[in-house]
Amino acid sequence: MRRTLLTLLACLSLLFGGAVVAAPAQADQAPPEQWRSYWVDAFNAGIYSPDQVSTLIEDAQAVNANALIVQTARRYDCFCNRALYPRTDAAIDPAPYDPLDEVIEQAHAAGLEVHAWVNVNTLWNSATPPTSPDHVYNQHGPTAEGAERWLNKKADGTELVGANVYIDPGHPAAVDYIESAVRSIVREYDVDGINLDYVRYPDGSSETTHSDWGYNDVSVARFQHATGRDDVPEPADEQWSDWRRDQVTGLVRRLYLGIWEENPQARLSMDAITYGHGPSAVGGFENTRTYGEVLQDWDGWLDEGIMDTVVAMNYKRNWEPEQADMYSEWSEFLADAQGDRQAVNGPALYLNSVADSVQQAREALTPTAAGNTIAGWSGYSYASASIDVPDSTPEAERAALAEALTTGADAPFADRAEVPDMAWKSTPTDGHVTGELALRDGTALDGAEVTLIPLGSGERRVARADGSGWFGFAHVPPGHYLATVTLPDGVVGVPVLPVRVGRGTIADTPFPPFLALPGA
Repeated sequence: MRRTLLTLLACLSLLFGGAVVAAPAQADQAPPEQWRSYWVDAFNAGIYSPDQVSTLIEDAQAVNANALIVQTARRYDCFCNRALYPRTDAAIDPAPYDPLDEVIEQAHAAGLEVHAWVNVNTLWNSATPPTSPDHVYNQHGPTAEGAERWLNKKADGTELVGANVYIDPGHPAAVDYIESAVRSIVREYDVDGINLDYVRYPDGSSETTHSDWGYNDVSVARFQHATGRDDVPEPADEQWSDWRRDQVTGLVRRLYLGIWEENPQARLSMDAITYGHGPSAVGGFENTRTYGEVLQDWDGWLDEGIMDTVVAMNYKRNWEPEQADMYSEWSEFLADAQGDRQAVNGPALYLNSVADSVQQAREALTPTAAGNTIAGWSGYSYASASIDVPDSTPEAERAALAEALTTGADAPFADRAEVPDMAWKSTPTDGHVTGELALRDGTALDGAEVTLIPLGSGERRVARADGSGWFGFAHVPPGHYLATVTLPDGVVGVPVLPVRVGRGTIADTPFPPFLALPGA
């Protein structure tokens, strides 16, 4: 195509006496693909009014960003009007103003993507309850009893840390709510994706090798049922840690496929923990604080393909040598571990000067020794663009950062870029399988094993139903399969169904309700 165009230009030049010249070589080249975004938190100015949103868009354009990660569901309160989460009590402009609608409208007009940032397991952080009676804190928080109480709890019984309370991802009803609420955002708003934050167990454990959290009564009972144990496990118990980690992974898998069902092109991203030294310094990802202390296996999510983009919270002080080493270790791992998905390096602007943040951006975008390059950069945060904000102003520091990142021969963001394509979504080569398992009385077959058997060549895959009886297989090669259920003793029914998997689609496996025999 380009050769044809140049030939045509040459002919016209001869015809008109040399008056026509060839276009510059870069004129027909598409911008490079490189994620660039700000995290925009909802505890500070940025989306509280249309004027703030306009300023946000201008500031994003100044740094040549192409995406915004905008906090939408903050503490189970929504900076939006049409989601399952109730509208926030924060001092935003009165209704009918809808912050998410406003951000989407202005950002899309400016060529920016919008990713709705949702805090998953952080329920509330104030001594004053939310005003909405529908808020989960009021329905399933400190005043709720029995199975209606969704709060996470430490081994010593602690639920409240300061004013903070959390949701236990091992509670099936909480998982149901989270999935429904996230899907409502995708369904009601033209978002480009969902960004999950706090999709893990809380901080504040006694050790960095394990989590003290997860002791909601319902969660402990489910663990005992799954393992046949009757004790309350110790926080460092490996079987207990694996089970809790699986609860988070199961939630992510369910959100991934639920979002796909609402909008197959919507991106699922998450804010990844990078505490301490990176995998290369501690003997692998499974020895990191991420995996052990907060039970977040985002490396496994990339490998399974249930996370489109990991946005790593690589919050390290560039001016402290040990933390600079940590930043480098995690940067290398992110680029090398992303495989055929994407990882974005997210440095802490608020911990560094503008000069240090620019240096971290350059390092993040430099190919690793293995030749891999990160998918892009996200700065935390829009509200505080450098460590010098207390002595300066947020506006001045954002302007200084934008100039440093975009001006000069070696500026990392001198030219515009496009958000990287997700080939597994834009041109899918595989599909997915989901289903639910329950008794006739509605009781979920929690933990029931489902095997997906290909009718022909291919590998068998095994999944377990979650606490609501839901199961899912992501990224299954197209073809015909049998889905088989290993039923518990005393339960009968139809345990086998044929499944046809197509490209880019979700195949439902509608198992009829099973029957529990008397005395089972």
